[in-house]
Formats: sequence, structure tokens, C-alpha cells
Amino acid sequence: MMNSAKKNNVKLVGKLDGPTIIFAHGFGTDQNAWSKVSVAFLADYRVILFDNVGGGSSDPEAFSPNKYDSLEAYVDDLIDICTDYDVKNAIMVGHSVSGMISLLTAIKKPDFFSKLILVGASPRYLNDVDYVGGFEQQDLDALFDTMANNYFAWVSGFSAAAMANPENPHLAENFAASLNAIRPDIAQSVARVIFQSDYRSELPKLDKPTLLIQAKEDIAVPLDVAEYLNKQIAKSKLEVVNAYGHFPHMSAPDEIINSVKNFI
Repeated sequence: MMNSAKKNNVKLVGKLDGPTIIFAHGFGTDQNAWSKVSVAFLADYRVILFDNVGGGSSDPEAFSPNKYDSLEAYVDDLIDICTDYDVKNAIMVGHSVSGMISLLTAIKKPDFFSKLILVGASPRYLNDVDYVGGFEQQDLDALFDTMANNYFAWVSGFSAAAMANPENPHLAENFAASLNAIRPDIAQSVARVIFQSDYRSELPKLDKPTLLIQAKEDIAVPLDVAEYLNKQIAKSKLEVVNAYGHFPHMSAPDEIINSVKNFI
């Protein structure tokens, strides 16, 4: 049994006897994606940062496509981290796929978190009857094909489109570097699990005050998805921040810091 500190490269910083705030990263990034935001909480909070298995400096031996074939395996990892670090009533901040991982964890283990903050989260990326997810199946099939055929060319295009901050090219370059650091087969496996997932039926089960943060334009998660989440999660409020792209915590950290602080 591997401990979560090694498995998920857990970092504990800030005011160690303060209340806990946890930051969880999305696909293709690692805990460093939160560096510009988490610094604002170090004086008052015990801050927990970690890398999802398959990304960052998580244990490369821990990933297996058979185990991580749904978000449930990541939920188990987050439960282990919260257990190992004696987390109770924490503020849970999850970006993108970690938004859904946080939500599923909160439903299973309500004592861990007092509030949730979901940044650019989506319960389903595929369009459906009476549901706009943003993608058709052929869009996703084309994306998986491109990842499989020329991963590094895919990274270059996807990182710029997802970051959507052409005036700050270093942001897309940083995202590209973290994508390039992931083994292409792992990236493809994780992308399939995320983009083909559907957790809409779980949303009404969440019974925690929840802030939904959405950028003005996001190639991965349209505003319709954020509005859908807001309708389905009883205690949620939606805030559209003055930011563009799927990574507002990287491109407009002050916006995210203000939203989080106002909410908590």
C-alpha cells in the first residue's frame, strides 16, 4: 500500500495549524498550475497541493489504464489524501476534471469539505438531447486520433486553444510543457476517461455550498455547462469571471483569488 504523499506528490504548506484549503489541478497540468493562486492563502490556511496520478510528479508506477478507467479511482486517491492528512471541513478547490472528482468525493465523504469551488468543471463534455456539452462524438474521435498520431503537434495546437491568451504566449508554452511531460499513452487514456464521462446524475446529490467559477470563453467548457451545473447543484452560485480560456487560475489569478476569498 503506497502512501498518498509519495503516490500523489502531496505538498503541505502555509499555516499548518490553520483551516485547510485544498487545490486540485485539471488535465495536462500539475499542482504548479495553482502557484499564483495558492500563495494568497498561505498566511491563513493550511494549503494542500497534489498531483493527480498520471500527471506532474505523481508516482509513475501508480498509473494503470485499467485502474484509472473512470473518475472513481481519482476519487479514491483524494479520499486517501484527506484521510492521511486528517482533513475535516476543508475548502476544496478543483479545476476542470478535478471539479467533478471533488464533487464525487464530497458526496461520498461529506465530512471532508465545508465548501466546494469548481473552476471550469463539466459533468459531461458530449452534447446530448436537451444538453449542450460542447462536443460531438466525431469531434472527440478526431481529437483522440490526433493525440495518437502526432502527440506533440496536438499539444502545440491544443495548448494555445485551451489557454486562449494569445497576448501572453508564455501561458500556452507552460501548458504545452506540462502536457509534453506526460507520457503520450497516459495522456490519451486520461483524456478518453475525462471526455467520455457523464456524471450528470450525481449533481443533485451534492449538499454543500458550491461556487462555480467560469471564464468568459472556454473551448472545453461552454457557459451552458456552467449554467446547467448551477441549476442541478442546489446550493451553488455561478460567477463568470473576467478571464478567457480554460485556465483562469493561470491567466487571471487575481480574479480567482478574489472570487474564492469572497466565497469563503
